[in-house]
Amino acid sequence: MKKTVFTGAATALVTPFDKSGINFEVLEELIEFQINGGIDCILICGTTGEASTMPDSEHKEAIKFAVDKVNGRLPVIAGTGSNHTAHAIELSKYAQQAGADAILTVTPYYNKTTQEGLYEHFKAIAGSVDIPVILYNVPTRTVLNIDPDTLSKLAGIDNIVGIKECNLGQVGETAKLCGEDFAIYSGDDFQVLPMLAFGGKGVISVVANLIPGDMHQLVARFLDGDIKGSRELQLKILDLTKALFSVVNPIALKKAMRIKGFNVGNLRLPLTELDEENTKKLKAAMKEYGMI
Repeated sequence: MKKTVFTGAATALVTPFDKSGINFEVLEELIEFQINGGIDCILICGTTGEASTMPDSEHKEAIKFAVDKVNGRLPVIAGTGSNHTAHAIELSKYAQQAGADAILTVTPYYNKTTQEGLYEHFKAIAGSVDIPVILYNVPTRTVLNIDPDTLSKLAGIDNIVGIKECNLGQVGETAKLCGEDFAIYSGDDFQVLPMLAFGGKGVISVVANLIPGDMHQLVARFLDGDIKGSRELQLKILDLTKALFSVVNPIALKKAMRIKGFNVGNLRLPLTELDEENTKKLKAAMKEYGMI
């Protein structure tokens, strides 16, 4: 039986930057906010954390810092994906060495590949570590989909334990082919409830940066049989989620975090600051939610 890394809501944590690099004082503050808010798991160095702009030394430092500060209080997943298999293996080996509970590895982007190439890519990464591996399928960013048949083959590898899935249209087939041991996590805050209905174990969430407790409850209520209560929370976060995804993530999220009083710093190019019109919409959604 495969190990389930977590059940519930994980936060794809933002990375606070200052002029010298990562602001570790604020990163610790964010980690404590998440734990105190009731989140179930933390993802460090994901898309929301702007990992693609980090040199390896910074990327590794962020992973080690998060693992040390969480100190076993909940699972830490390290984002270690790359479109260069050898690079992904290097980062994944480091994450295991640093004490991460699992890695998250995205489909190769830009150079792309075939379905056979995907299988060999992920097989090589999984074979380089002993900790659980969660795949990340986000075709809107990578222009590459992991087909259910390929996922079924990958699920046969012992330490490939699940997927962060953003393609709702294929989740039913994936669940059927891969079985209950293979954990499916929603990668889209708009679609947590339908993913759970297909047997999903939870969500790796952007919105949870702001509302860790509510995202935890959205999943927990569903799994406890309170479908109505879970649906109410899914609908409650709708307008806030729309505002946070008005532009490419994490542009609006970092703005929201600053509005909330977290000194997360600026975005790294090529991301730019949120425009005035969308800032007004974001503030209105945050006010409606009751957080400002």
